[in-house]
Formats: sequence, C-alpha cells, structure tokens
Amino acid sequence: MYLSSYRLGNHPELLQAMVGTNKKALVIANAMDFLDQDARQRAADREITDMQSLGFKPEELDLRDYFGKQHELAAKLNDYGLVWARGGNGFLLRQAMERSGFDKVLLRRLTDDNFTYAGYSAGIVVLTPTLEGIELVDPVDARPHGYESQVIWRGIGVLDYCIAPHFKSDHPESEAINDVVEYFDQHGLPYKTLHDGEAIVVRGTKEEIVS
Repeated sequence: MYLSSYRLGNHPELLQAMVGTNKKALVIANAMDFLDQDARQRAADREITDMQSLGFKPEELDLRDYFGKQHELAAKLNDYGLVWARGGNGFLLRQAMERSGFDKVLLRRLTDDNFTYAGYSAGIVVLTPTLEGIELVDPVDARPHGYESQVIWRGIGVLDYCIAPHFKSDHPESEAINDVVEYFDQHGLPYKTLHDGEAIVVRGTKEEIVS
C-alpha cells in the first residue's frame, strides 16, 4: 500500500516500483460525489492524469455502478494491478465502499502480491478502525443522490490505527486536523499524523513513513 497525505506525495517513484507488470489502474473518486457532475469529473480527471504521468493505464471506477454488485466488482478488480482512491469526504467514500462490497473485496485482494492499493486523505482514512473524529473535518450530512442517510463510523480495519492527514501542512484542512488529533488523544485512539508530501508505505509486514 502507498498511503499519501496529499496527492502523489514526495516519492511517487515508490508507488511506481510497488506496482508489478500489470499497469492497469482504477481511480476511485467517490469521495467527491458531493460535487456537481462537471466539477466531480474534473476531480476524477486530475487523478487520471497523475496516474498517466507515472506510466499507468488508468480508468475511473465509479463505485455507485456496483452498489449491490459485489461479485461483479470482484471480477473487475482481478484485471487491475493498482487502485488509487483520491481524497474528499471520507464518509461518502466509506459508504460507497461498503454498499459496493469494495471493502470486502479489498481485504482479499491485499493478499495478492501483484496488487497495490494507494490513495490519499479520505482514500486512506477509510482503511483505519474508525472514522470517529473525522467528522471534525468532513461533514457527515453530505447526501448525494444514491446515498443513504446512515453514517458508517467503522473503518475497513486494514490498519490498526487512525490517520490524521494534512497535519501541520499548507492545506485548507490543516487547522481542522489539529482538532482531529486532539480528539484522538482525548479518546485514547492510536493514530499517526502525516504532513503533506509524506506517505505510509506498506510492503508485506514492513511499514514506514517516507517524507
């Protein structure tokens, strides 16, 4: 996994090296589903351009197309070596991942050495044990068409700690992230902070923060 605080981070070459011969990539932009269609498409296109700049062959994966279709989604993911999940609203992304079954498929795919999950901000926060505290930076009441009113607080649980991205960075959400860190401290939640440019790199059982 290549888990960046913001966009590609300072060492995108590490992501390139982690992905094997299968350069086909899926870009998930559902964290931006609160935007109007044109703005959302621009947000997705920017990520596709970033992936192309690294030599990948990307296309968008809209998880809304797979709500209630986990088996179809699993079959599609088998053909790709990389999934890149961009930032935005973590609660929207978490719900999209659960309703499509992506969360369950991901847990299986991560056992494959030829598959890499990567992303930033909301795209990495969803991997933690809980999204508690993230409401201080991401509104929980965003309800685009097709989404349910129920807030999913549990994370996918790939990681055993929470993440505070954009920590002490030149980012609009950086000040609010200080409140998130304070929440983690007050509630005894284990966490790691990431400055923009940093990324958590996980290879097998080895994990490190690169800056």
